[in-house]
Amino acid sequence: MGTVVVSFAGERRQVNSGTTVEQFLVNQFGNVPQDILAALVNRRLVMLDFPLRGFQVELEAVRVASREGEDVARRSAALILLAAARELYPETRLVVGQSLGGGYFFSWHGPAPLTPQTVASLARRMDEICAEDRPLLRRSVTLEEAEAVFRAAGEHSKLALLATHRSSTVPVVECGTFVDLAHGPVAPSAGRVRGFAVVPYEDGLLLRFPRNGDPTHLPPLHPQPKLFACYRETRQWNELLGVANVGSLNRLCLSRDISDVIRIAEGFHEKKITAVADAITEQRQRVHLVLVAGPSASGKTTFIRRLAIQLRVNGVQPVGLSLDNYFLDRERTPLGADGKPDYEAVEALDLDLFNAQLVALLGGDEVAVPRYDFLRGRRTESDRWARQQLAPNQVLLVEGIHALNHRLTAAVPEEAKFRVFISALTQLTLDDHNRIFTSDSRLLRRIVRDRLFRGHPTTRTLEMWNSVRRGEARGIFPFQEEADVIFNSALIYEPAVMRVYAERFLLEVPREHPAYTEAYRLLKFLAWFVPVFQDDVPQTSILREFIGGSAFED
Repeated sequence: MGTVVVSFAGERRQVNSGTTVEQFLVNQFGNVPQDILAALVNRRLVMLDFPLRGFQVELEAVRVASREGEDVARRSAALILLAAARELYPETRLVVGQSLGGGYFFSWHGPAPLTPQTVASLARRMDEICAEDRPLLRRSVTLEEAEAVFRAAGEHSKLALLATHRSSTVPVVECGTFVDLAHGPVAPSAGRVRGFAVVPYEDGLLLRFPRNGDPTHLPPLHPQPKLFACYRETRQWNELLGVANVGSLNRLCLSRDISDVIRIAEGFHEKKITAVADAITEQRQRVHLVLVAGPSASGKTTFIRRLAIQLRVNGVQPVGLSLDNYFLDRERTPLGADGKPDYEAVEALDLDLFNAQLVALLGGDEVAVPRYDFLRGRRTESDRWARQQLAPNQVLLVEGIHALNHRLTAAVPEEAKFRVFISALTQLTLDDHNRIFTSDSRLLRRIVRDRLFRGHPTTRTLEMWNSVRRGEARGIFPFQEEADVIFNSALIYEPAVMRVYAERFLLEVPREHPAYTEAYRLLKFLAWFVPVFQDDVPQTSILREFIGGSAFED
């Protein structure tokens, strides 16, 4: 038996090859601390039963308070919920949906009605599974074995997903008799998964999670009716297309039908944008300022161009004003808590200049709007600024990640504003039990856009993403329920097209780079999609903002 040198917590130790992470941690600590759920081995996220092999290994414990640990805890809690449902209500099917209210929404399908008592029984069974510290086991089976298991269980969405899986083996994870595809590590046992709650929500249930890994604290549950309605509408659109999960999308990608799916998905977008324009037109007597906000890479720029066209169809003349042009020069950008420039903070904008020009424009004055050069990280010379003026019969359109922040428009009466919140809120799932991270669509968009058009390597985009998300949580998402309209910019076919670009750029991330953990996760995620070339994507699509070829490019 050979040996392997393990670098852990600043020290190097030599152990027998094949020693598991758990065995190593027991030798290190005496026992595995309860808050350690998984590990990073050479920057790849693995379970604690992973064997250490090779000449040298970099090992890092993943604790529940970390981002990776939070993902493991949530995946584990969802597995325990699904196992509890299978044991108590075997004829019922739980289908995972969107992230909502600090948790995951599940819809209920089966002969037994979903009542508060039903939800309470699921919560009790989950507590019992955790109390017995039931093992959560991951193993590798042949593709044929996995298909047999899921066929016997009636798991059609998993069979559809495996239809294009070309590896001879499939990783599965088990909690008691419940078996699921393993889309990532889970905790070694249910006893380590703590602090969750199961509550009724609308016509389904919500699996809620603690914040920052603290099992004693669940954040307050604030109803989000507008966001939920947007999710529900998108789900209905997907059902009309016959695409609820990745397996059904892959089937269409392998046929000529994907061209129709692209056209219909784009038609849904156009129909919604037209409805927004109609709502603004109906309130034209009071509305003078249309605010379009959303997180990074949500497609705000293209949305506002298309909205402007529909407003013109209605006889309303829009004048656009982009917040992207009001960034401070890079050296003046405020620093975040980590000491790095926080480009997502509202303070990264020149608020004084923007407010002054906003008031001037609404008053009918002409202003010189700055232009920002993202490659240089500073404004262009003033002689390249665009002259702009708002006529009495025109409406001003402002877009940017902070457009709904009251600090930007404090001088404008509330009744003069119409607010639109836009984000890529995917309703596509890997299968009935495994969701796609809502933010992954935007991260992939940003990786491709930054690499193609902003001169940023993928490593930089990945390194900045946590700061981006923190800024969104602080300054963008709190305003989404205040919007008059929420527009979902996600396209059902989008991941299949993005794979062609993003996979290439993610492969550029070196294995030794800190961003490799996230790059590796995204590569594994993209591998489930059948790629589709961009030929059928129309030039007016929001997707073109990120892959190029947009009819709205300056």
